[in-house]
Amino acid sequence: MNLVLVLGTLFLYIGVRLLAPLPLPAQVAGAAALLACWVVMPKGFGRGSRFGAMLPWVTAGLFSSLLVLTASRDVLLIPVAIWADDYRAWVRMSAVFVLGLAPLVTALSFFLARRTAPVVTVEIPVADLAPGLHGFTIAQISDLHVGPTIRREYVERVVARVNGMGADMVAITGDIVDGSVAELTSHTEPLGDLTSRHGTYVVTGNHEYYSGAHSWIVELRRLGARVLMNEHVVLEHEGAHIAIAGVTDYGAHYFDQSHRSDPRGAVAGAPQGVMKILLAHQPRSGARAAEAGYHLQLSGHTHGGQFWPWNFFVRLQQPFTAGLERIGQMWIYISRGTGYWGPPQRFGAPSEITRIRLVKA
Repeated sequence: MNLVLVLGTLFLYIGVRLLAPLPLPAQVAGAAALLACWVVMPKGFGRGSRFGAMLPWVTAGLFSSLLVLTASRDVLLIPVAIWADDYRAWVRMSAVFVLGLAPLVTALSFFLARRTAPVVTVEIPVADLAPGLHGFTIAQISDLHVGPTIRREYVERVVARVNGMGADMVAITGDIVDGSVAELTSHTEPLGDLTSRHGTYVVTGNHEYYSGAHSWIVELRRLGARVLMNEHVVLEHEGAHIAIAGVTDYGAHYFDQSHRSDPRGAVAGAPQGVMKILLAHQPRSGARAAEAGYHLQLSGHTHGGQFWPWNFFVRLQQPFTAGLERIGQMWIYISRGTGYWGPPQRFGAPSEITRIRLVKA
């Protein structure tokens, strides 16, 4: 079915459920507002100026809030219809409540999405960690999604915050962009200013493949990043060695068979007994990574659900939603993401720049 018709049907549902209990002037004003949202929302997705793209996506966020709250209200009205003395009053008050709450949630979510992601520190306890690696820090950026609404100034703020951490290395775990190199090169350029003791290491995410992964790999290398394509590097740090491996996205082979993700191959040839860290965009790589003997996997992809209630649906596709988890003997950390995708909303799943710190268990 046509997307516009589907949206129109859902907007009609919202309008009927929320506006019918209200006085006529409120019904007319509300209907006009919903009609405007229905017209604006499908326009400009992924293209155009920041304002031209931002408005439809903000409208999409408002639509999501209205739809979820309206459906939740309808469920809660079932017991009210059975037990309440004045059902009509409950219907009217709840409609006003939803119409007031949805814009507030959308505004708060917009602020939380557009602010510079805060730094979250996570300590990873590692048994038999070499003394020289105690306190080794990794600044993790994930799911930046530079594109229609995340532009150069946003990237500059993230880079400044990462550089202020003084990390030993920077890891970017995929989904950097939503668009072609030609469209976005001026906006991703600040990533070339990332500084750390051992440099910046990148793996591809699914959105790189939607956006032309081959061109982006070349561009990221031009910016000075080491793009790890099922391979590893061995870093020497304070007299100790650590293997940093990276795999292509879990579904990369659907776009290029030669890019099939291979956690075991990525660490082949690494020195025996060294700490092994895997950068893998999707948490789904974790099972194979654990079998390959990694100590730690850093991932993203999920956004932590990005905003309620979609966080509850992440587990339908991924083994974990966010935070530090364990797979056998391997730790896995899933970032909630440094940017956002689609609606500029963060609610119940705040964005983050992660400071990963290795400590002796």
